[in-house]
Amino acid sequence: MKKTFNIAFDAVPLISDKMTGIGWCEAGQTMAVARMYPQNRYTYNFFSRKDDNIKLKRIAPFADDNININLVHFSGYIYRASSAFLPVPYSAFFGKNDDITHFFNYIVPPHVHGRTVATVHDMVYKAFPETVRARTKYMLDSGLKKSMERADIIVTDSEFSKSEIIRYFPKHQDKIRVVPCGTDLSRFRPSSNSERIAKVKKNLSIDGDYFLYLGTIEPRKNLERLITAYSIFAERLKENPPKLVLAGGKGWLYDSIFQKVKDLKLQEKVIFTKYVPSSYMKYLMSGAIAFVFPSIYEGFGMPPLEAMACGTPVLVSNRASLPEVTGDCAVICDAFSPEDMAEGLFSLYSDCNLRKDLRKRGLERAEMFTWEKSAEKLYNVYKELF
Repeated sequence: MKKTFNIAFDAVPLISDKMTGIGWCEAGQTMAVARMYPQNRYTYNFFSRKDDNIKLKRIAPFADDNININLVHFSGYIYRASSAFLPVPYSAFFGKNDDITHFFNYIVPPHVHGRTVATVHDMVYKAFPETVRARTKYMLDSGLKKSMERADIIVTDSEFSKSEIIRYFPKHQDKIRVVPCGTDLSRFRPSSNSERIAKVKKNLSIDGDYFLYLGTIEPRKNLERLITAYSIFAERLKENPPKLVLAGGKGWLYDSIFQKVKDLKLQEKVIFTKYVPSSYMKYLMSGAIAFVFPSIYEGFGMPPLEAMACGTPVLVSNRASLPEVTGDCAVICDAFSPEDMAEGLFSLYSDCNLRKDLRKRGLERAEMFTWEKSAEKLYNVYKELF
C-alpha cells in the first residue's frame, strides 16, 4: 500500500455564489482530511471560462495552505453536457498525476486518471421526482448509472441513503461506504451575545420570539405542511404567537409555499428572509425558540445537527435519515400530519423543561458528528483503493 497519495477533489460545489449543503459537506471533509493527513498532496480541480478571480476568491478560504488549486480555462457546463454523450477524457484537462479523484456531486466524468470516488448524497430524484428540478433530474437520469459504474467506491451520507442506493442500483451494493457528514463546531456553537442576535434579527426583519426553519425554499422540505401546522398552533395559542421564520434561498416550485401563507392569512406571522450569510447562522439559530425541519426526504440533513450544536431544541420529521441523525435528541413528528407537527410546536413552546433537556442532549449529539470523525472515515475509504 502506498504511504502517500496525490488526491484531487472536484471543486464545483465550492465555487457557487450560494453554497448548498453539498458544498459545505465537501468543504468540511476535504479541509479536515488535508489537515489530518498532511503527508499527501491535495488539489481542488475546477473549470472556469470567465470570472476566474471571483471563483478563486470563493475557494480561497477552503484551500488555505494545505490544498492546491488547479483551474482549467474551459466551460465546465459545456464539458459536463458533452461528456454525457461523448467520452471526452477528464484527464485531458486535469492530467494524469492524481492517484485518487473524488467527485462530491454524484457524477464521475469519463476517463479520470487513477482511482475515483463518487459521493451520492441521496436518491430523491428517484423517490420523489416531482420535487426535483427538471435539469437536475435529467442530469442524474442520463449520467448517474454510468457514473456509478465508473466509480471505484461510492460514498454516501447515511445508512438510510445506502439502503436507498441499493434499492435503485442493487448491483453496486458492495462498493458503497457510509461516511456521515459533520458539523463545524467552531462555526456552530451556542451564542449568548444578545446584541449580535438582535442585530441579525433586525437585518433579517425579524422581531420577537420565533421558530426557525433554515434551508432551501422548495417542495421536499415540506414547508406547506409546516405552515399549516403553524396555523393550527397559532390558533390554539390565540394571542401573540411566536413568528415562524422561513430562512434561506429560493429553490424551485416555491410559489405554492408563499401562496399557502396568503391563503391562511399568516402574512404578519410568517417571515421569509433573504439568503442567510453563514456568519449569521449561529446567531439566528441561538436566538430561536426551536429549529424546525420537517423535510420529507434528506440524505443526511445537516441543518438540524447544526442547530443542536448551537444549543437550539430541534423538531424534525420521522422520514428518511432525520431520525438517524438526530437520534432521541429531537421532537420527531409525522411528516404528513400538520396536526402532529402542531403538537410538537406547542410542546416546544410551552415546556421549558423539554427545551432544556433537548438543548443538553442536542449538544452532546452534535459532538458525535464532527468533520474530523467524518474525515477519518473518508480517509479509510481512500486507503481501501490501494
